[in-house]
Amino acid sequence: MRLDSAQISADRPRNSVQARAARAKRGKTELNQAKPRQPQVDTSSGSSDCSASGDRYKLEGLDRVVAIMDLLGESNDCLSLAEICKRMELRKSTAHRALMALEHTGLIERAPGNRYRLGLKLYDMGNRAVEQVDLRSRVYPYLRRLALRLGETVHLGVLHGTRVVYLDKVEAVNRRVCISSRTGTSNPVYSTSLGKAILANLPHEEALSIIAGIQFKPFTAKTISSKEELLSALERVRRRGYAIDDEEMEIGTRCVGAPILDGEGRPIAAMSVSGSASRLAAHCVPGIAAHVLRCAKEISSALEGRRANIERSHSPKAPQ
Repeated sequence: MRLDSAQISADRPRNSVQARAARAKRGKTELNQAKPRQPQVDTSSGSSDCSASGDRYKLEGLDRVVAIMDLLGESNDCLSLAEICKRMELRKSTAHRALMALEHTGLIERAPGNRYRLGLKLYDMGNRAVEQVDLRSRVYPYLRRLALRLGETVHLGVLHGTRVVYLDKVEAVNRRVCISSRTGTSNPVYSTSLGKAILANLPHEEALSIIAGIQFKPFTAKTISSKEELLSALERVRRRGYAIDDEEMEIGTRCVGAPILDGEGRPIAAMSVSGSASRLAAHCVPGIAAHVLRCAKEISSALEGRRANIERSHSPKAPQ
């Protein structure tokens, strides 16, 4: 049986909200059809089957959650539970569970009359995303020059909870060692020069609050393993101005990091140079650190200058 183009078009979901809702519903139907009528336990392969089903249920739930957020984002008004159920063809109990989870995380908010809207946390996350993309593009020329000058890998990272997320990684063309880090991944603050450079320059109480949430895990025999050891390391960072990862994440790799500061001296990011422990030997570290500190200071000054220009351009002009 052939369908003409009009029929096919009519069968398609009309927008992204309906598409996600349909995908979630289709996944649920497929799972129900895939269930055996008389399930049998197979100790040799049962665990993998359960894992696959669990993954599909998780994806179905994620699609549903994103579809609800899309629906709220496209609506001009706050929506009630009944309206959400009707538009997404969901059972009340299913929609209610998803809404409670979203509300708990702050991604949506409950308005008067038990209606729902997007939460301000999304605004904060959006601003962070824009800032990080902008930061990466503006800092890249400095990172590239430093990588070419030293012949080593240069990283840019930002703090996220108790971890540092790599925003950028610039490798010199003539690099001697391949560093295993990847842009978009993260590592603990206590085992990286980036993390220690940021922590050491945060207000004391804020740093202590972050450290309290760390679960210390050894990656090598040199990894910092306690709060007291980390506090001592941060004090050394403050005294000399730069941080060192002395084979704490990976044996054979040493890193030297420095903070990128805003106009008030608060760290907004950090940068580091990474290379083999033999090339970044102890007697070479102060020289490498001087280059890193100089580059970080140049970036901080450039970012602060741009911020000041933006503020001046947006300030009201005095009448002439």
